[in-house]
Amino acid sequence: MTAALARLAPFLFAALALALWEAAVRAAGIPAYILPAPSAIGLAFASAPGLLLSSLATTLLVSGLALLAGCVLGVGLALVMASSRWARAAVLPWAIMLQVTPVVAIAPLIIVWVGDPFLALVVCATIVAFFPIFSNTATGLASAPAELADLFRLSGAGRWQTLLLLRVPAAVPLFLAGLRISGGLALVGAVVAEFVAGSGGFASGLAYRILESGYRLQIPRMFAALALLSFAGITINAALGSLERRVLRRWGKVA
Repeated sequence: MTAALARLAPFLFAALALALWEAAVRAAGIPAYILPAPSAIGLAFASAPGLLLSSLATTLLVSGLALLAGCVLGVGLALVMASSRWARAAVLPWAIMLQVTPVVAIAPLIIVWVGDPFLALVVCATIVAFFPIFSNTATGLASAPAELADLFRLSGAGRWQTLLLLRVPAAVPLFLAGLRISGGLALVGAVVAEFVAGSGGFASGLAYRILESGYRLQIPRMFAALALLSFAGITINAALGSLERRVLRRWGKVA
């Protein structure tokens, strides 16, 4: 019973919060253009579900491609760093520079340089999603027990054998943790890039729908788009968390 209540707790809290929100808005007579009630938000979604869901699909496509690109770049550069001290010295400063650069500041330049708006959105989201995967994987590759590394060396294992058979397995848990973080960041990066592109007239994704609704004072629809983004973020986090648990269970890292 306790476990079942724990699973239901988020839904019960959400239902209570929405009920209080609805009651407060109705009691105070707050106009919908200032703070819409949950019922008004639901009606706004029901009035244009295809438009909002197609925009959500675009945002999720950008996020998914950015997460995939972030995995390839992050894991690849982490492996390069692990293979050589010189490579680490060359790669690490540039990776940190990408991490501390605010994507909202360089998104207009990326859109101009890349040319294709959709690809530019993927590039911007990749910059945001890249660093957690890179950092966690690099930390994991360096976290292999020293005594096992000495054992591999005494057994005559080469650098690449040690990397593939010892360091890569040791990095898997941290890589999965970084992947879970980057899943949410990829969505954030996609939304930020879409805001910049939408301000320039490129209609794509839920961020553009939020801008459009704000300009037209369609505040309930704007809240509906925000709710979809929140649900998407929760779903991405839950899916990657489930993947992490399944892999670690097979890996023997969790019970």
